[in-house]
Amino acid sequence: MRPSKPLVVGYWIGTALFALQMGFTAYGQLRMPQVAAAFAHLGFPDYFRVDLGWAKVLGLLLLVAPVPARLKEWVYAGFAFELGAAIVAHLSVGDGVAAWGWAAATGALWAVSYLCWRRLEGVSLALQPARSRPNSMPALSRPSATTIAAPTHTAMAVTSSEVA
Repeated sequence: MRPSKPLVVGYWIGTALFALQMGFTAYGQLRMPQVAAAFAHLGFPDYFRVDLGWAKVLGLLLLVAPVPARLKEWVYAGFAFELGAAIVAHLSVGDGVAAWGWAAATGALWAVSYLCWRRLEGVSLALQPARSRPNSMPALSRPSATTIAAPTHTAMAVTSSEVA
């Protein structure tokens, strides 16, 4: 079964808009003094702004590159953590919706990209036999009672006359 065209188009539009927004914020964090002032207002050290900017660049490269599904899942998770932390940081210093609204809107783009990607991954993985799927892990089963060895302890009785 091939993925539906609206799903593929939705994925690429959502991912392109998300990547553009995150790319702009990465550029701002690395080059714009206004963004440096905003990070200082939030109480973050200057090196954190630079590290976060380069992490976004790396994440964006991995997001659009043909990488294993597990790595792409971690990229999406990293962006989700970053966007959630941005909202919390702005709320913690009392900023209004004008400040944290951008992170929330970018989070909506993240959700479109991620949910479409998951649907596409489900379709593409469903087409492959389980043994040939990349990054597939064997199913875990519960061990039976016979495979679990109970620890054996030898208890020694100590009387009060032996202690003294």
